[in-house]
Amino acid sequence: MSTERFSVLPTTQATAAPIRDDILRNPGFGRYFTDHMAHVRWTLEAGWHGHEVRPYGPLTLDPAAAVLHYGQEIFEGVKAYRHADGSVWTFRPEKNAERFRRSARRLALPELSDEDFIDSLRALLAQDHAWVPTPASEADESSLYLRPFMIASETFLGVRPAHEVDYYVIASPAAAYFKGGVKPVSIWLSSHYKRAAPGGTGFAKCGGNYAASLAAQKEAETHGCSQVAFLDAAENKWIEELGGMNLFFVFRDGRIVTPRLTDTILEGVTRDSVLTLAQDEGLTPEERPISIDEWREGAASGEIIEVFACGTAAVITPVGELVTEEGSIRLAAEGDNEVAKRLRTRLLDLQYGRSEDTRGWLTRLV
Repeated sequence: MSTERFSVLPTTQATAAPIRDDILRNPGFGRYFTDHMAHVRWTLEAGWHGHEVRPYGPLTLDPAAAVLHYGQEIFEGVKAYRHADGSVWTFRPEKNAERFRRSARRLALPELSDEDFIDSLRALLAQDHAWVPTPASEADESSLYLRPFMIASETFLGVRPAHEVDYYVIASPAAAYFKGGVKPVSIWLSSHYKRAAPGGTGFAKCGGNYAASLAAQKEAETHGCSQVAFLDAAENKWIEELGGMNLFFVFRDGRIVTPRLTDTILEGVTRDSVLTLAQDEGLTPEERPISIDEWREGAASGEIIEVFACGTAAVITPVGELVTEEGSIRLAAEGDNEVAKRLRTRLLDLQYGRSEDTRGWLTRLV
């Protein structure tokens, strides 16, 4: 792969190093952005063209741009990690590129190749690698969050796939998702709102899915919960996922169960990695339907000993309780979330280059 086809227009207003360093000491998440962004244009006549890296800044969109009216857009979430030798790597970007194409097909957008997807990350980091935080210790989980996205930019109000599309990558330094260490979170079970339905866009990473989850998220906050879990739309009994993370259940006999993928569940890269690493830990992964009744009964009997959520931003998050309209579901024998912690450490050690990458999951960016 090569980034040579990406022309570069360097910014004339680069963030001063002392200001950038101050940001990197406490970046939060999604609050600050690097000096440049990558861009590729697509039109029906010319296909993909105009590969460039240019200064980060506002976009110019016509008020009639299709994305503003019909929501024809998709996105991804990727992280860049600084290793001890100063090099910068990312984790399984080909999986994100593959999912980006699946999302594009579902939203009737043009498909971007693996080469363009990964090279856009490399081209941006070639300019902005100084924005990748250097972890102060193994407990420091800071990274650079990369957000590739695609929007229908054609000026047209007819309802059809857009003939003009723009792809961008922006980047934002990110601190650890949890301040003060990983602690079990409380989850609200949404009984009235549904995240997705069969035949819909649940498996695609598109903004509409997230917008549709926000009312349920607000409902969760009124019950003192930080996340919301969704049931299936057909029977209102099968666990699907959280608003932005996949779920796992650890059983006393060594099984680790996650809801089977359907077209209503997003295929998480972290989810797939956990299924593989679980076998290395001597666990038995299962992908199958799991009902709210099984969660309730397994928690009460002690059959289920851990529940955790996973995703790119938070890595792995233990679930302490599920709050429902009928009461809370808590594990009968509350342990120390040993399995979740072990898997979380395995993932982070891989991503930050502290353990050997025997599966070729890491891709060097700089």
